[in-house]
Amino acid sequence: MPAKNSFSIRSAQSSALALFAGLLLSACAGTSTGSSAINPVNWITPYKIDVIQGNFVSSEQVALLKAGMTRPQVKEVLGTPLITSIFHADRWDYVFTFKRQGVQSQSYRYSVFFKGDRLESFSGDDMPSESEFITRLDNQRKLGKVPALQATPEQLKAAEAQRGAKPAVQAAPLAAPAGAQAATYPPLERPAQ
Repeated sequence: MPAKNSFSIRSAQSSALALFAGLLLSACAGTSTGSSAINPVNWITPYKIDVIQGNFVSSEQVALLKAGMTRPQVKEVLGTPLITSIFHADRWDYVFTFKRQGVQSQSYRYSVFFKGDRLESFSGDDMPSESEFITRLDNQRKLGKVPALQATPEQLKAAEAQRGAKPAVQAAPLAAPAGAQAATYPPLERPAQ
């Protein structure tokens, strides 16, 4: 009898293996049909990092722009433009994209136009403020408890009392040993002759 049981276990294992292989093959074959909900291969997705590209321009920076500014002044306010073209020397483009897994990608574009060396006009997307943009970056991950960054009046009083109880140790300036001469170094360049 023991020989018959080992044969039936092997038969069950091989049929289970064949069934599993058939499921895998059908999953691979189903990738081209567009049935991604049924396909177990699509259930597992790799981690995709956040991709931030370009120069972020905030609404506060745009508010500082005034017609008649020079190119260096505009560069100081908005930063170095992402796109400059020799064919359009009087136009600077600032492009910013932000892509995150599971969230619709964000894209902003702003252009400034010059006449000669002076800013003539500027236009583009409605830019978010810096605080609005930071709230969009928040990915809702809670990595740990963040301590309060401001001391309460009680904590300040306790710190003052502790500081008063222990006098701060003042280090005396280092003095050269007695009889030591000041160090002299040769010049870095040869004297001109």
